[in-house]
Amino acid sequence: MRGTWLLLIAAVAGLSGCRNGTTAPRDLTPPAAPRGFYSVTGDRTVYLSWLANTERDVAGYRIYQAPCASGSGCPYTRVGSLSGTSFTVSGLANGVTAYYAVAAYDFAGNEGDLSYETVFDTPRPEGFGARLADYLTSPALAGWDLSAERVRRWDDAATDMFYGYNGSVFQMFVPDYQTDIQDAGYAGSLDAVDFAPNGGWSPTGSVELIPGHCYVVWTRDNHYAKFRVSRFITPGSGPPTVEFDWAYQVATGNPELRARPAREEGGERRPIRWIR
Repeated sequence: MRGTWLLLIAAVAGLSGCRNGTTAPRDLTPPAAPRGFYSVTGDRTVYLSWLANTERDVAGYRIYQAPCASGSGCPYTRVGSLSGTSFTVSGLANGVTAYYAVAAYDFAGNEGDLSYETVFDTPRPEGFGARLADYLTSPALAGWDLSAERVRRWDDAATDMFYGYNGSVFQMFVPDYQTDIQDAGYAGSLDAVDFAPNGGWSPTGSVELIPGHCYVVWTRDNHYAKFRVSRFITPGSGPPTVEFDWAYQVATGNPELRARPAREEGGERRPIRWIR
C-alpha cells in the first residue's frame, strides 16, 4: 500500500509540473476599426469623435493625422492616444486642411485598422461678442470686415456686411452684387451651421436679423463665413446695436464652416508612419 501511495503522489506531481509549464496562447486578434468617426471644425483646433468599439478587451484608441487621404506620399502620423472616444487636436494653422483617422488597440498590444471614413478638416478663425451700430446714425461703426476681423465704416471697400435699423426691422446688408447672404434659421449655437449652402441667397442682398438665428455670407473674393445674432443692445440714445458671434473660412472657396461630412472608403487600410 505504501508503494502504491508513493506512485500516485509522484504521478500527480508530474501532471502538476506539466500544467505549470504550459503557456497560454497569445492574443493576436486586433480590434475592429472604429466607426462613426467625424470632425468638428474650430479656431486652430479640430474636435474628433467616434463610436466606442464593442470588444471587451479594447484598451484605448490612437489618433492619426496626414496631409492627404491615402497613398505612400501621405503617411499617417500619430498625434494622440487615449481611452475615451473624443480627442482635440490643437495648435493647428487656420486654412490648412488635414486628414484624420483613429485605430483601436487592445490590452495585448494589437492595433486594428484605421477608421474607414475619410475625415478631413480645415480650421478657421472665429470670434464672439462683436458689435455693430446702425449705419445711418453711426456710419464708422456699422461695417464688418470678416478677413481682418474688425469694424469698418459701412461703405469702406473692405466691408463685407453692414448693419441697419429702420425703427422696426433689424437688418444686415452686403455692399455689392458679388457678395451673398442668407438666413440659415434658428440654432442654439454658432456651430449648428456646418456647411455653406449651394443656393438660397437673398435676392435683395439683405436679411432680417433675429436673435438666435444664424446667417451665412459668401464674400466677393470667394470666402465663406457665418454669424449668429446673440442680442440687440439699446444704448442711452440712438438705435440699438447688434451683438453677434462669427466664423470665417480663410481657405478660398472652402464651404466648410464646422464639420466635414465623412464618406466610407473601401475598407483598405491607409499607410502609417509610426511616431511615438
